[in-house]
Amino acid sequence: MFDTAIRAVLVRLEYFDMKAILVSQHGGPEALEWRDHEVGEPGPGEVKLRQEAVGLNFIDVYFRTGLYPAPNGLPLVPGNEAAGVVTAVGEGVSLFKQGDRIAYAGPIGAYAEERLITADKLVKVPDGIALDVAAGMMLKGMTAEYLLRRTYEVKPGDTILYHAAAGGVGLIVGQWAKALGAIVIGTVGSPEKAELAAAHGYDHVINYRTEDFVSRVKEITGGKGADVVYDSVGKDTFPGSLDCLKPRGLWASFGQSSGPIEPFNIGILAQKGSLFATRPTLFTYIASRPELVASADALFDVVSRGVVNIEINQRYPLAEAAQAHEDLEGRRTTGTTVLLP
Repeated sequence: MFDTAIRAVLVRLEYFDMKAILVSQHGGPEALEWRDHEVGEPGPGEVKLRQEAVGLNFIDVYFRTGLYPAPNGLPLVPGNEAAGVVTAVGEGVSLFKQGDRIAYAGPIGAYAEERLITADKLVKVPDGIALDVAAGMMLKGMTAEYLLRRTYEVKPGDTILYHAAAGGVGLIVGQWAKALGAIVIGTVGSPEKAELAAAHGYDHVINYRTEDFVSRVKEITGGKGADVVYDSVGKDTFPGSLDCLKPRGLWASFGQSSGPIEPFNIGILAQKGSLFATRPTLFTYIASRPELVASADALFDVVSRGVVNIEINQRYPLAEAAQAHEDLEGRRTTGTTVLLP
């Protein structure tokens, strides 16, 4: 009986030996706390992961501040993207086995050394792709995939405008869109970011701090405007984004890093050229497993063939997630950032 009690205590200690970032109340980066976190063992349909790297994304800020409600309330473990190794599988799991290298984008809970996750949300990582690279590209890369191939199917000769071209999604979009034959225009906020965007497929880069991006897009396109504008900035680029479109062009607003767009009269779309508008989100586009696998396979294909290069420009210990959030919100990061447990 004594030995049984000791083993039970050791098991409990092992559970609590793992750490995670938790948000107990919404707020600034200081709300991210590095704390003990019980993981447990996988239930039916679940997998237990040892996480090798976690991707940093602006959606993490939205959940931290409460702009997006936490699915299960507080406390919250943020993070929607990571890669790691399967350490245990629950009853009924046939897609994966112990030792498999996997990655995912959603559900929330990635800021942890270990976690449990539903197996059908995972994909296997090809042998030629490192896990830290996979961790930093799933959410951003599959976002680029659905924007370029499904929200608006980019074709040779199309002109696209992408705001925040030096960001994680932006650097992927630039390379992928160029490979699809598009004329690629991007906006950035500094000369250094302009150089980075230009090196990743952008034909024209506009510094919105020194140039009027609407006038420049009209100049670049000979007054015609772009076929599609991909806009994750929000408040600061509206309604200018609409003025960059050709008649019947598409405005895809998929984020709001500068703040939410105020409610507007839908009639503005008619006034500015019978425009189309959509507010897509990745999780709708990968809601079913076939859609998830197809999106991930398309991403793995372009990365494996060198069409798209994923460069990790910043690495932080997971315990220093607060500093990573400060730098992200202060626009001091470029491209892909990963947090290392």
